[in-house]
Amino acid sequence: MNSLLLAAAVAMVIRSLAANRLDRWYLNAPLVMVLAGVAVGLAEPEAIAEGLNTESVQHAAEIILAVLLFVDATEVRAGRLWGAYPGLVGRVLLVAMPISLAAAAVLGWLLFPTLSWAVLLLIACVAVPIDFAPAEKLVRDPGLSARVRSTLNVESGYNDGIVSPLFLFALILAGDDTQDRTPLEALGTVLPFAVKALVAGLIIGALLGWLMDLAHQANWVTDQSARVAVLLAPLLTYTATVAIDGNGFVASFIAGIAFRYVHRLLKARRVRTGRAEARTDALNSDLHLLEDVTGLLTMTMWFVVGIAAVLIFYLGVDWQVVVFCVAVLTVIRLAPVFLALTGSRMPRRERLLVGALGPRGTTTIVFGLLAFNRLPEGNSADTILAITVGCVLGSVALHGVGATPFQRLLAKWNAGITKPEAK
Repeated sequence: MNSLLLAAAVAMVIRSLAANRLDRWYLNAPLVMVLAGVAVGLAEPEAIAEGLNTESVQHAAEIILAVLLFVDATEVRAGRLWGAYPGLVGRVLLVAMPISLAAAAVLGWLLFPTLSWAVLLLIACVAVPIDFAPAEKLVRDPGLSARVRSTLNVESGYNDGIVSPLFLFALILAGDDTQDRTPLEALGTVLPFAVKALVAGLIIGALLGWLMDLAHQANWVTDQSARVAVLLAPLLTYTATVAIDGNGFVASFIAGIAFRYVHRLLKARRVRTGRAEARTDALNSDLHLLEDVTGLLTMTMWFVVGIAAVLIFYLGVDWQVVVFCVAVLTVIRLAPVFLALTGSRMPRRERLLVGALGPRGTTTIVFGLLAFNRLPEGNSADTILAITVGCVLGSVALHGVGATPFQRLLAKWNAGITKPEAK
């Protein structure tokens, strides 16, 4: 374990010290950490499965997911709950995503007929949510319209929070032999968890935002202590909710929404800065430490993917896994999004872009690791781990390494349509 921590730390330091140079060489953080994980995994391939399938890894993944959900909920721009284009976001999250989940489950049934429907639903929850960690440059590309960027930003922030209750339901339903439950029994377990989570998340998030404003007004808090308080918010929310038998993941997500709303609303009354950029930075200054720590946790997860990739290579990759990963990264994402946005004011070209830009990242990794750890050893757990690794590595290649060629193609596309639009 010490050697793994040392290797991860060295890789993170090298990536951090050379981030600007590595970015110029198209070696973003996910790719660097995956390669480092592969190198470590090749050195000790026998210990990988035992190292991943431990209670400590499971708890670490749970805490990381809680932090990610909180951060995702606080990162929605435009000062609105569903961003600047709520209609488009609603279509993508409430229409396209359920269709994608259903399509992924059906495809899984065709490719993996021996797996139960609960496991297939788990696989869909692991593979469908998008995350722009491996493709940050794409979502910031000025070649994309503000409408496309905003829709993708809100979707990537909210989809994991929306999927997490379904993921927990499927996990309970597909549990080990001592946890076999009917769908009604599993639902009866999840619903009380979700209700408690909603209440706890709202109260903790709003209360923390209000208390921080009082502390700022009374001059009790320093800039550093405020950042530390925000860093502890998702951990506090998760542990407090679990203590009352609630869903800590949902609570962390709701707390992030409530905290951002109350925090920005109250702090905006005290911030009087002329320039829009300076004002935005002042409003978000309390979140900077949390964002930095989240970046560190994200790099850790990509390192774990590199290690897991070695295990999957030694176990062997079935053609069914390859077909599923290719489909879920392309048509199962593109077709539902294009269908859901049909009839909106978004042009056909932008609908295609929203559908095509669906990278998989930290959410898929954490969901996949949790499922791998919680399910009994065997075909179901191994298949989920293989799909997790396949989806994220495929996304690194498609949306990370392939981001620069795509940006060039987008620039040419924009140049080609500029003249006709001007006439």
